[in-house]
Amino acid sequence: MKKIQISPSILSADFSQLGNEIKKLEKGGADMIHVDVMDGHFVPNLTIGPPVIKALKKQSSMIFDVHLMISPVHKYIEDYALAGADIITIHPEATDDLNSSILKIKELNKKVGVSLNPKTKIDTITDHLNKIDLVLIMSVNPGFGGQKFMPEVLIKIKELKKIREKENLNFDIEIDGGINFDNSKEAIEAGANILVSGTTIFKSNDGDIKKNIDLLRST
Repeated sequence: MKKIQISPSILSADFSQLGNEIKKLEKGGADMIHVDVMDGHFVPNLTIGPPVIKALKKQSSMIFDVHLMISPVHKYIEDYALAGADIITIHPEATDDLNSSILKIKELNKKVGVSLNPKTKIDTITDHLNKIDLVLIMSVNPGFGGQKFMPEVLIKIKELKKIREKENLNFDIEIDGGINFDNSKEAIEAGANILVSGTTIFKSNDGDIKKNIDLLRST
């Protein structure tokens, strides 16, 4: 079984104190930092771009797990790679040629992630699983923080785990959307080994980040 890793989403952080918030996550035992990039087009919200990631990367040695919810995504991949993204996750719907975008991320020596929205079928990416490092299963419709977890996506995680074992592949399975102390165990049991969580990590237990990370990892 792969080690359970926690990737806190800075979408729920105090944006006026982002540098300090990342230092708190590092001290609290986070494995990586999840950065949600939204363009107001592919999803109905706007967040941060390459200059902010570049500035934050200077203050942290942590892995930056960057989820690009932007379209068309292909022409922006290099900008995020140069800004400091370590993992670049894209949506199949956001590129005209998924294979070409995967290869571009690899050419830039970054890890490749592909994200599946709740309604996106696994068949969309089965031919690419031998080339990618991570599959991100969205357990909410992307675009906003604080949404309610959709348990029906867990069947996708179970299916991906079976494919990984059958084909002897090594990609990580990440889940993002409404992850909290009540459902993290279900996600882990289904086969997820990276949990993305924002509100739960930053707001629960009076903002005790270390306690919240430990609880998510161990439930």
